Amino acid sequence: MDLPLVYHPEYSFRFASAHRFPMEKFVLLHDHLRVSGVLGNHNLHQPERASDELLGLAHDAGYVERFHYNQLSREEIRRMGLPWSEQLWQRTTRAVGGSVLTAELALRHGLACHLAGGTHHAHHDFASGFCIFNDLAIISRHLLATGQVRRLLILDCDVHQGDGTACILQDEPDAVTVSLHCENNFPARKAHSDWDIPLPRGLDDEGYLQVLQQALDYLLPLYQPDLVLYDAGVDVHRDDALGYLNLTDAGIARRDRLVIDQCLGRDIPVCAVIGGGYDKDRHALARRHGILHHSARDIWRERGLG
Repeated sequence: MDLPLVYHPEYSFRFASAHRFPMEKFVLLHDHLRVSGVLGNHNLHQPERASDELLGLAHDAGYVERFHYNQLSREEIRRMGLPWSEQLWQRTTRAVGGSVLTAELALRHGLACHLAGGTHHAHHDFASGFCIFNDLAIISRHLLATGQVRRLLILDCDVHQGDGTACILQDEPDAVTVSLHCENNFPARKAHSDWDIPLPRGLDDEGYLQVLQQALDYLLPLYQPDLVLYDAGVDVHRDDALGYLNLTDAGIARRDRLVIDQCLGRDIPVCAVIGGGYDKDRHALARRHGILHHSARDIWRERGLG
């Protein structure tokens, strides 16, 4: 078998092209991975939608209901950053289901990648920064509650701090939150992760990878997690519209390989989600996100996983 990849056509739907959120990037990523041979029918896994019960592991039931039935206030919608629609409900719950499926595939096979996910700004009872339900927190609560893991570590390498994840899991000692983010960036008011690693604007490949290596060398032996949830946001790229860091394509590839190799070298499975990425050139953005899946596929074959 080949590297398990998780995707569903509902991830992208007709959406205002001028909107800052790149809704079409998911289908473009799918198409890119198909053409490049990383994704085929043999390794494609399609998820079910997340149930209200699953969402409720990390979110207030009243908030879930208000979002489902278009009862959010104008202020709540403004903070969410997306216009409500039934299609948004469907894609959001499907994508959460996809992240949970990716985590379970990673536990089974050692490594699995989602073609979406990383909605780390969603809080217990409100949406924020294009994030509605927090898949990282939901995975954590689900796997811990069902006894599939005893401890997991969330390695959030999106350029923005994972504030929602930190807040939801602040009293969950067996879900370790690590956020490696640009210090001077959204959100303006930072939360408190278990480990916050703020980075200066303009940091390049070498500086970033040095910090990441040190973090992995210290944190993986310290916690010895049963699973790493890796948020591989590409908004660290030098051409990203919302990033402020200065990584190249090659730097992102080295980052992804470093994380996956360091975890697998310690027999720690990796569940990877794509996180944030913003570029008016949606095809370039899709290829940038695809760096993760190409890197993971190469490592999968080198290590003979499956």
